[in-house]
Amino acid sequence: MVFTDDKALTELCGQINLLLLDRQKMKADFRKQEIASKKILSNISHDIKTPLTVILGYLEIMRLRDCEDVTLQKVEAKAKQVMELIDQFFTLAKLEAGDKKIEMVKINISELCRETVLGYYDILIQKDYAVDIIIPEQQIFAQGDMESINRILNNLLSNAIRYGSDGKYIGLFVREDLDFVYIDVVDKGKGIEKQFVASVFERLYTMEDSRNRSIQGNGLGLTIARNLARQMVGDLLLQSEPGVRTVFTVKLRRYPII
Repeated sequence: MVFTDDKALTELCGQINLLLLDRQKMKADFRKQEIASKKILSNISHDIKTPLTVILGYLEIMRLRDCEDVTLQKVEAKAKQVMELIDQFFTLAKLEAGDKKIEMVKINISELCRETVLGYYDILIQKDYAVDIIIPEQQIFAQGDMESINRILNNLLSNAIRYGSDGKYIGLFVREDLDFVYIDVVDKGKGIEKQFVASVFERLYTMEDSRNRSIQGNGLGLTIARNLARQMVGDLLLQSEPGVRTVFTVKLRRYPII
């Protein structure tokens, strides 16, 4: 707000103040509309998900009765893809509307990373991947939400397997400094060109745009992963040297040592 004793200036300042108030009101109204739109998207996602769940149930029954029906299997697979996409839209809408509960607790990152990568052991062996896992012997703890960190790690590992298949390599490295814990997920596939690096976290940007166009994705996984990381006062970072290696780094607040 602007104040003065001069009459002409007072009138001018009054007009400026009105403009400032109008601008503030417009920003507030825009924010309200933005939140409302995100809540609507969240509700729509939920409403669509319910009947689709029923459809999948019926498809499962039909498939069990006639497991050789290839067309039925394809329909079921597509329905599951739609369900996954709706789940991701639902999660992203809740995050952006501030409806997603993030419970910050002490988490043993060393143990969590070991358990998570172990879940991919069979597929890595089957696909003949070389695997490097470097987790310090001492236990490393971070502040975060267990469900969110699990989701981020699974997204990064599945992406590394899917898009980094040319390199037949997966690396998972855990490190820390005084303030943060870092989890690096590495692959040696085609990589991501420099001009695409800033775009991979955008909504509906698909990884095949910058890597393997023959592999289908929906472009929401990394958006959700970074959003979750930032909700935990951390971040999700990317470095890529095409044909050499690609590194996604989860950055989390280190649990204080008392």
